[in-house]
Amino acid sequence: MTSTTAQPMVRAENVHKSFGHVKVLQGIDLEVAPQEVFCLVGPSGSGKSTFLRCINHLEKINGGRLWVDGQLVGYRQKGDKLYELRDSEVAAQRRDIGMVFQRFNLFPHMTALANVMEAPVQVKGVSRAVARERAEKLLDRVGLKDKAGNYPAQLSGGQQQRVAIARALAMEPKLMLFDEPTSALDPELVGEVLDVMRGLAEDGMTMIVVTHEMGFAREVGDSLVFMDGGVVVESGNPRDVLSNPQHERTQAFLSKVL
Repeated sequence: MTSTTAQPMVRAENVHKSFGHVKVLQGIDLEVAPQEVFCLVGPSGSGKSTFLRCINHLEKINGGRLWVDGQLVGYRQKGDKLYELRDSEVAAQRRDIGMVFQRFNLFPHMTALANVMEAPVQVKGVSRAVARERAEKLLDRVGLKDKAGNYPAQLSGGQQQRVAIARALAMEPKLMLFDEPTSALDPELVGEVLDVMRGLAEDGMTMIVVTHEMGFAREVGDSLVFMDGGVVVESGNPRDVLSNPQHERTQAFLSKVL
C-alpha cells in the first residue's frame, strides 16, 4: 500500500522538543509515505504523543524541521531563518490533518450528526445541506447511521470514538493522526474502533497511529517505530520488529506487552 515515488507525506528531521528542562524529543528523524500506516509504540513518556502533536503544531518544536506533504509545519523559512506562521496560517495547515485523541472530545450539547457537520460548516464554509449529506455518509461508514440523532452521553465509548473519527474525516484530510485511540475504551469496544481504522487503511488513508494494540500494528501497519526516551530506538516492518526485535530496550518492552 505504500508509495515509493511520491514525496513523503510526513518528514521529520532532527526534531527536538522540551518542556522546561525536560527533553521529550531528542532528534527524531523519520519519513511516512503517502498511503502508509505508520505505527508508533513505546512506553508511557517516550515522546510518542508529543511527536504526534508536533505534526499539526499543537506543540511547537524547539529544533529541527517537520514537513507535511512538502510544506514546512508551523514555520516559513527564509534563508537560514525560520519565522513562525500566523495562527490563521497554522489553522489552514491543520485543515488537512485529522486528529483523533485518546479522549473523544465531542461537543456534549450536539448530536453525533451535528458533531460531524460542525467543522466543515464553520471552518470550510460548506453549506449545511452538503455537510449533512456527507456527515450521514460518514456515520454510515463508521457503522453509526442509526445513532445520528444521539448525544455523546447516549453513546458508548467505542461509539463516541467512531463519531470522533467521522468528525475528523469530515474535513477530508490528507493525513490522519491517532493518539492511542483505543486506550480509554473497555476491552470489548476496542475492536469496533480498530475495524474502522482497518477500513481507512484499506481505502489508502495515510495514518500515523500511536498505539498499544500490537495485533493491529502487526496486521495493518506498514512501518513500526519503537520510541523510548525521546529517541527512535528501532524501526522496520511491524512483523519483523514485533517477532524479532534487535535492540535490548525493544525486547524488554515487547516482553511486557506481547
